[in-house]
Amino acid sequence: MKALEKRIGNYLLPPGIEIFERGWLSANNILLFSEEDVSLVDSGYCAHQQMTVDLVTNTLKQHGLNKLNKVVNTHLHSDHCGGNAVLSEVFDCEIWIPEAEAIAVRDWSEDLLSFQQLGQECPSFTHHALLVPGEEILLGSYRWQILAAPGHDNHSVMLYQEQHQILISADALWEEGFGVIFPELWGESGFEEVAQTLELIEGLPVALVIPGHGKPFTDVKKSIETAKSRLDYLSSDADRNARHGAKVLLKYKLLEWRSQKLAVVNQWIAGTPVLENIRKQLNMSSEAFQAWLVEALVKSKAAVIENGFLMNQD
Repeated sequence: MKALEKRIGNYLLPPGIEIFERGWLSANNILLFSEEDVSLVDSGYCAHQQMTVDLVTNTLKQHGLNKLNKVVNTHLHSDHCGGNAVLSEVFDCEIWIPEAEAIAVRDWSEDLLSFQQLGQECPSFTHHALLVPGEEILLGSYRWQILAAPGHDNHSVMLYQEQHQILISADALWEEGFGVIFPELWGESGFEEVAQTLELIEGLPVALVIPGHGKPFTDVKKSIETAKSRLDYLSSDADRNARHGAKVLLKYKLLEWRSQKLAVVNQWIAGTPVLENIRKQLNMSSEAFQAWLVEALVKSKAAVIENGFLMNQD
């Protein structure tokens, strides 16, 4: 079995690692493989589940493999775990989730899981093992440290490979920012946790970051500086963070719909719990909030309105 050599900037990716850079709706997937173990980090959104299965199947064939031992979720947002159920069915693989999500998944609790709250979908799945911060896990050829990464999601973890200085950062750090600070949108602390996670990353020798979205990058210092600036901007005005979160959620849903009747869009906004929290925080009526949110996407050129439909615009 021979892995292809791949260079990211000046960084030569070690053998046994394949990165599937996905667009939105799905998070990036990382396939790590050896004769001993084949693991996939994160599984994408359920609307893209067949593409995820095809990516894994084709890559396994390229490397003469026919098994997937486990799927490892950095956190349980629908774009990171929406393919869990189908991958478990197709490959009979184990599902590993962050330790803090054990009860939520065991009971499949809508109150504890984020899917319903964010107006998204995720087929139910069963977990087999837990990712415990401070411990290590074998992924492919290498052992990875499990690091707590609260902020975007207070149960999230990152994975760090010390020998090759690789960080799988999920949504804690992107090349130009980080994921929405969701805990702040339902009344929990999140700004401070993002700052702590960025400090943790800053203290690690990291040569390559594989983020949850966007391309892998090597200029970690620049990205941390950008993220800190972004955090200062959002944390200085809670309403600003709330408005940002609302726009991201509607844009994400519109990416799934591509086009939707405005009446259905407004119904979805009214029925999504976290958006109702944001509406109350902004002290707006339901009608005013719905009108503002739709217009905000149009104003930012992320959507257009045509013949009573809200249509995605890339």
